[in-house]
Amino acid sequence: MLKKILICAALATVPVNLFAANKKDDAPVVHLTDEEIYQELQKLALVFETARDNFVEEADEKKMLEAAMNGMLAELDPHSSYLNADDFKDFNDKSQGEFGGLGIQITSDRGAIRVISPIDDTPAARAGIKAGDYIIRIDDEQVFDMTLNQAVKKMKGRPGTRVNLTIMTEGSEPKTITLKRDIIKVKSVKFRELQLADSDEDSPKIGYIRISDFGATTVKELTDAVKKLEKSGVVGYVLDVRNNPGGYLTAAIGVSDTFLDSGEIVSTRGKEKTDIDRSFATAGDMTNGKPIVVLINHGSASASEIVAGALQDNGRALVMGSQSFGKGSVQQQKPLGDGTAIHITIARYFTPSGRSIQNEGITPDVEVLQSKVKVLEKRDSDYSEASFKNSLKNEDAKKTKKSKTTDSKSKKDDDDDDVDEKDLTEEEKDARDYQLQRGLSMVIAMTKMQMTVDDRRAVVTAENAEKEKAKEKAKADAKENKKK
Repeated sequence: MLKKILICAALATVPVNLFAANKKDDAPVVHLTDEEIYQELQKLALVFETARDNFVEEADEKKMLEAAMNGMLAELDPHSSYLNADDFKDFNDKSQGEFGGLGIQITSDRGAIRVISPIDDTPAARAGIKAGDYIIRIDDEQVFDMTLNQAVKKMKGRPGTRVNLTIMTEGSEPKTITLKRDIIKVKSVKFRELQLADSDEDSPKIGYIRISDFGATTVKELTDAVKKLEKSGVVGYVLDVRNNPGGYLTAAIGVSDTFLDSGEIVSTRGKEKTDIDRSFATAGDMTNGKPIVVLINHGSASASEIVAGALQDNGRALVMGSQSFGKGSVQQQKPLGDGTAIHITIARYFTPSGRSIQNEGITPDVEVLQSKVKVLEKRDSDYSEASFKNSLKNEDAKKTKKSKTTDSKSKKDDDDDDVDEKDLTEEEKDARDYQLQRGLSMVIAMTKMQMTVDDRRAVVTAENAEKEKAKEKAKADAKENKKK
């Protein structure tokens, strides 16, 4: 009875401890001799044989050995794991942009399963699962000490079937939601022209580019998007990598290179001090130097942080939003020759200025936390000089065009704060996205500042040219006078 009480108490305290500080063991590594390693491997074999022969039920040797390999790699860091043949195939399918499941990126965190980010337009995203949430049950089965691969397998299934996830968000009670599995087709890049909410028709057009993950086709999709936006005459760009869990390092380098004309993009540093690889931008900025704002948040991880850090350190873009996830490590698949592989961390990455992102993340230049904003004043005031009787007219004043969003519509939006996101149009979602609207405002401000600087530079250049011309004329006149 006492043992039962202790077990129940332990399970009850696990969710609370999920948010406790992660204590890192900084003790120096004590390496074993070859003889000691051989002895430990003999012990491992002995444990396997003893467990197989004495377990109360028939043991599955393959599962036991796979679990041992998974445990070995999981002890290194949360991102290293053993991939059996099915896992390895699924990983490659996912990297090519199409796979089955819920559309959720997860990691192991102190024996629990934590969400890095949901993928856009997937069952997980539509259900409201957010970066940082913990999954504590899958179909009423506890997930504590379950491996990542085991959790992924339980969430996968035939499209159309349902799975129950119990989700815990910091500061809230656990809630169980039902999701319908689907074929996840990931289109990495979405883009469109945007204007500030409630702006008039003449307000500047800004290129909005959303990258949801970094896959094999991301760079090509981005290149096509930028070409189309450049033709449409946008004045600047908002690059949105919020809730982007990352992907291929090569894709992150390619995306950064799209916006850079020169400079370092990222460096990766391995185990040895001499094991350093640097990546640099090639000549040619596809956006022709137009202002860029990069939006990040707590769900921006890995490759997203490479892009944000590269554009930030090279002074090419302003980073806005909240602190990013802080995954500054590079993983690689090492095939074992029989259709299986290990997914292992091989290096850390550093931004151009030498910053390591590991456990720190990218700090935005301008912190903008996602918020709800309520409009407190009308666009056109009833009290102004123009409202006075017999006020002087301005003959040169342009007629004010009606805004895209009327005051009545704005009031309706304010009154409908609890409306379901699914019932909103794309334009209404954009208008409610506080971080996005701040990003658009910043691009417009940067555009005007850039124009002011360019105009001033043109004036100074013209003035200098006139001065040089005057000097040359004075010299010529002096020379002519001397001859006379």
